[in-house]
Amino acid sequence: MSPERLQKRLARAGVASRRAAEEMIAAGRITVNGEVAVLGRTVTDADDIRLDGQLIETESVPKVTYMLYKPRGYVTTARDEYGRRNVLDAMPRIPGLHPVGRLDRDSEGLLLLTTDGDLTLTMTHPRFGHEKAYRAWTDGPEDPTQAELDALTDGSLKLEDGPARALQVTPARGGAFVTLGEGRNRQVRRMLEDIGHPVTRLLRYRVGGLWLGNMEVGEYQQLDERDLQDLLHPEKVPAAIWDRQWERIQKRWG
Repeated sequence: MSPERLQKRLARAGVASRRAAEEMIAAGRITVNGEVAVLGRTVTDADDIRLDGQLIETESVPKVTYMLYKPRGYVTTARDEYGRRNVLDAMPRIPGLHPVGRLDRDSEGLLLLTTDGDLTLTMTHPRFGHEKAYRAWTDGPEDPTQAELDALTDGSLKLEDGPARALQVTPARGGAFVTLGEGRNRQVRRMLEDIGHPVTRLLRYRVGGLWLGNMEVGEYQQLDERDLQDLLHPEKVPAAIWDRQWERIQKRWG
């Protein structure tokens, strides 16, 4: 094979998305033939490529994607310096499997894991704007009102890392349903705390057109072609199926 960019080779091997691979290179975690790699490096099949000292099998790995009902208390990382339980502990051992984006340690619900670096890029890059929907339970003597929640969608909310806006917010018993078109760190928690309703429990029940449904905590399943189509193209999910999924979520967590 002709030379190609190192980050592309890492993504093709299922190590991470290209963007995440670039971060690994910049952090000095990748070596090529015993030398710390730099951004812009090209490689061939003959090169010895290692991540944190571990040899990377650079042949393309089979593309598989799973959805997991992530339990609370698990960190969304493939490697944790503190030895905490991570989401790969809940999955079968598959070379190149890595989480798609993040769901913070104290949160639960739908998390994608894949060996497909291109899918990871598609689902995590802001320009694609894939929706993520959450059920939040909040603290306080009163439940959030629709008037209070409107501040999350009208563009007036300012967080420390810039303006934040939800796509849709509706009140629920003891909290709210929140839909985002972006995925900044602990964003739902910070937004609700900003309007005086700190979150005590947070569950993600939908990503794109893929729903958590009736899955139980810690359960996982491999996605088939139909699931991937729904994930990437929610606008093509039949309205009747969408409504049935939403009714299921409301019945279970409303």
